[in-house]
Amino acid sequence: MKAAQIRKYSKIITVEVNDIPIPEIGDNEVLVKVKVAAVNPLEMLIITGSVKLIQDYKFPLTLGNELTGVIEKIGKKVQGFKVGDAIYSRLPLTKIGAFAEYAAIDAGAIGHLPANLDFVTGAAAPLTGLTAYQGLHEELEAKTGETVFIPGGSGSFGQMAIPIAKAMGLKVIVSGNPQARERTIEIGADQYLDYTTENYWELLSNIDYVIDTLGPDEFDHELSIIKTGGRLLSLRTSPNKRFAEDHGFPGWKQKLFAFAGNRYDKKAKKKGVQYRFIFVRSDGAQLEKIKKIIEDNKIVPAVDQTEFRIEDIDKALNLVAQGHIKGKVVIKF
Repeated sequence: MKAAQIRKYSKIITVEVNDIPIPEIGDNEVLVKVKVAAVNPLEMLIITGSVKLIQDYKFPLTLGNELTGVIEKIGKKVQGFKVGDAIYSRLPLTKIGAFAEYAAIDAGAIGHLPANLDFVTGAAAPLTGLTAYQGLHEELEAKTGETVFIPGGSGSFGQMAIPIAKAMGLKVIVSGNPQARERTIEIGADQYLDYTTENYWELLSNIDYVIDTLGPDEFDHELSIIKTGGRLLSLRTSPNKRFAEDHGFPGWKQKLFAFAGNRYDKKAKKKGVQYRFIFVRSDGAQLEKIKKIIEDNKIVPAVDQTEFRIEDIDKALNLVAQGHIKGKVVIKF
């Protein structure tokens, strides 16, 4: 089978397409014939070795973190799935490999494909869906009636996070570009701020939670609007000591992450706010819950219209690296 692989970490974004054997499956795994794989900024972080302190890989490494496909074989201990089922998955971080014609995946990391999505749109759902679900439920522990603000929430993350937050009974405020206002309100946002004409830090205060999708440059502005006792969750800024402890990393890694996140922890503590960082994990049970939210709210993630095959993997990666894409970039098999 064809697979997109790297042989070492490199600052140059380039990948080999190799012929490798179809993987064997374990008792708790399924063999999936891959239909579509999504390309994420996470791929660049893996290629460059930027996340090797969180997860270090052996080489050659088949890349790719999320996919849709059809089950072709079932391990002896797998329950709840059968051959022929259409599935979607954020692969376990320790065993990625979506950029291949087949993938052996732990059954605990897959969910049935939402009925209103096809293989293309479905491939854009698992990673952002799980990030939103885990962020709201586990990291923020948000409660009905509270308020969450998502700066830059008009993109693919917001598409999933807003309906999940509304299903939890939260008030949702989003900032984004003017073109996305209408569709963002349609999927449940209670208030929409146009970042080209409105500064959210001048308009908002006493917010329970902020989910940062923009990175370090926005940290001080985001912190300024959160009430005492609130939480700031970042998808992009920096891991910190709490992140390392929650993931059970060894002492030396905890010290490194504590050092990396120290300035953000200090600023947050001074304001009486808790700073958290999320790195999403696979979870099939949560994918089944997200499936229902997607179906109930008729969510269809945006997908970039550029057509890519496995042979075009370098072009797809470079498109994502450059940004300014109109939805999730996908590879079709």
